[in-house]
Amino acid sequence: HGQISTLETIKDLVFPSAVSLAVPLALMSLTSEVNGKERDSSNLLASEQMAPRGQLVFSVGLGALIFVPIFKALTGLPPYMGMLLGLGVLWILTDAIHYGESERQQLKVPQALSRIDTQGVLFFLGILLSVSSLESAGILREIANYLDAHIPNMELIASAIGVVSAIIDNVPLVAATMGMYDLTSFPRDSEFWQLVAFCAGTGG
Repeated sequence: HGQISTLETIKDLVFPSAVSLAVPLALMSLTSEVNGKERDSSNLLASEQMAPRGQLVFSVGLGALIFVPIFKALTGLPPYMGMLLGLGVLWILTDAIHYGESERQQLKVPQALSRIDTQGVLFFLGILLSVSSLESAGILREIANYLDAHIPNMELIASAIGVVSAIIDNVPLVAATMGMYDLTSFPRDSEFWQLVAFCAGTGG
């Protein structure tokens, strides 16, 4: 079922996430570079409004992403099934709104799928396989025992994960953390998992 749930994560992290977003935005707004480009950006946005069909596809795609945790909660199926369902809906939608328009074939889902970054997908697959191998070999558990012995404060461990995720990718870090500590060590939606989600997400 995972280490965190959607509703608990929203309830616990919505305010810290808003603060972590507001602080850098406030600092950026004080720079002259941003203020100098404000008028140009507004003119650019005014001249390049999204077409109605583009707005429809964007809205459906965003709704499909939001629907994934709802789909998982309702059906108990893995999240990728919800993503595939959303992709199927987008496929039907783009085929319908661009039907008979040969010059807009590049806007359909099959053309979009042909431009997928396969190397990036294989990169993350390799990372997750490596982390799973380390977990099966018991190395991650040994690292967890070492951290527990030298850093008894779980908040410091989660904060360290956030700092490291600013340097390297946060996907293997979170996957490794999930392999280091199971639900018997920290129950689902515990403060540790919420802090790991916040720190790794912010740092990454």
